[in-house]
Amino acid sequence: MGDKMNLLLTCFKIFFARILDVCISTVRTTFVLRGKTIIVAILAFCEVTIWFLVARTALNIELNLFIVLSYSGGYTTGTVIGTIITNKFIKTNIELMVISNKIRTVKKIKDNNFGVTILNKDKNQIVFLIETNKKRLEELKEIIYKIDNKAFITIKETRNIINGYI
Repeated sequence: MGDKMNLLLTCFKIFFARILDVCISTVRTTFVLRGKTIIVAILAFCEVTIWFLVARTALNIELNLFIVLSYSGGYTTGTVIGTIITNKFIKTNIELMVISNKIRTVKKIKDNNFGVTILNKDKNQIVFLIETNKKRLEELKEIIYKIDNKAFITIKETRNIINGYI
């Protein structure tokens, strides 16, 4: 009975530690892309420390399917939770480049308090850029597609914005 209880506790420790270290890894990756060196270094240290302790624990136990499932399940769950944390709590700015054949799209976007920069305009199409935060992305796409459901849109994450407004 004691061995089974120890195995169960070890599986729980591995599972939850992997969730923690993979969440940290996912968030760290986001900060790497934003050039936040100090935050990245601190998160990397925590991540690897946890990983080392978990790997050490897992490798010191006789190969067991429950250990493998705990390790893998923690990794998978950590990836999902880390992605949710990143999407929910880390501020992200988005750039949309839109090509539309309906000029009124720009007016409607401006009327909804988005900044718009027109890059090219002729009688057949208009090309423009919009910077917004990720929270308003769906609203913006809805406005565009309500007017021009064939508009071509590219979306990129923006690292830095200087001047203008969002």
